[in-house]
Amino acid sequence: MEALFESLGWWAALGFVVIATYFWRGLGILLSGHVDQNSEIFRWLSAVTYSLVGALTFKLIILPIGLLSNVPLVYRIGVCLICIWWMLKKPNNMVPCLILGSLLMMAYGLVELFI
Repeated sequence: MEALFESLGWWAALGFVVIATYFWRGLGILLSGHVDQNSEIFRWLSAVTYSLVGALTFKLIILPIGLLSNVPLVYRIGVCLICIWWMLKKPNNMVPCLILGSLLMMAYGLVELFI
């Protein structure tokens, strides 16, 4: 195996990674017809997934790192509340809400830059 990597180098590594990735994807496709999506395990996985996304979002809002830490907490919470209001007003359409939140954060950056 080591001789193979020495002679082919990164191409062999890329090939193994591609094979491993598509093996698991193919296995998932084969097994997907036999899985009940409404089973208790999938409901649990869905709950865990949503809770992780919620916790990470909360952490990004309350304890941000990088450039977001320069934005005041009141403004970050205000943008979140506006976006939640927009989501409740127009359900099942997340893209405009994401655009609105991005534009509000950009507006803060521009105001801070030029004023």
